[in-house]
Amino acid sequence: MITPEQVGPFEIACVPAFSDNYLWLVKSGDAVAVVDPGDGEAVLSAADQLGWTISHILNTHWHPDHVGGNLRVKQATGATIYGPAPEAEKIPGIDHALDEGDCMTLGGEEAEIWHIPGHTLGHIAYLFRDADVAFVGDTVFAMGCGRMFEGTAEQMHASLQRFRDLPGSMKLYCAHEYTLANGKFAAHAFPGDPAIAERLERTEAMRARDERTVPTTVEQEIATNPFLRASDSRTFAELRSAKDRF
Repeated sequence: MITPEQVGPFEIACVPAFSDNYLWLVKSGDAVAVVDPGDGEAVLSAADQLGWTISHILNTHWHPDHVGGNLRVKQATGATIYGPAPEAEKIPGIDHALDEGDCMTLGGEEAEIWHIPGHTLGHIAYLFRDADVAFVGDTVFAMGCGRMFEGTAEQMHASLQRFRDLPGSMKLYCAHEYTLANGKFAAHAFPGDPAIAERLERTEAMRARDERTVPTTVEQEIATNPFLRASDSRTFAELRSAKDRF
């Protein structure tokens, strides 16, 4: 059963997909967005359960587990598709190409667009500052960050550092349930760190109960995310390489 949560002006519902993806349904007034609908049937079924009609599709980057359901959802609902301008040719059905400094509106709420390369070269995030909510795709994860499939360590480090300047209360909606694996690496990289140890213990208990650990917050990530702690791109690159081998 899909149960939405009230988050400021939004109702947000989580739709699990594949082995560890989270697809987000976001309602603002009469408008309903789906963020990164890798599985079109899953989000259409969830929206139907809720009595919602999807009007917007928000893509953060081109990977198939994020855009694979675009055309199915658009066919069923006529939804308008937004996605990263640098990857527009890879975004099925895109209507509006967005880049750094652009804005888009969902219901009565405005999203600021950040270009945050690293995971892919064109990756974007949607920051609803008034709602204290950001949809960050595969750039920031709870206690971790995305792999660098296309970008450089310098790009990814710079992208992650931007999040440190956001309000600590801002909720970060990432696209995968990776927190347990990330927490184990964080504890390995920073042995004896009490904040990391406490969060890992909490995460282990939540996952044992099959509870999701997302969204996270900026405050939590500043306190326990090794990659946001990296003071420079070289340190970040060393951490990312270690995580890839962990």
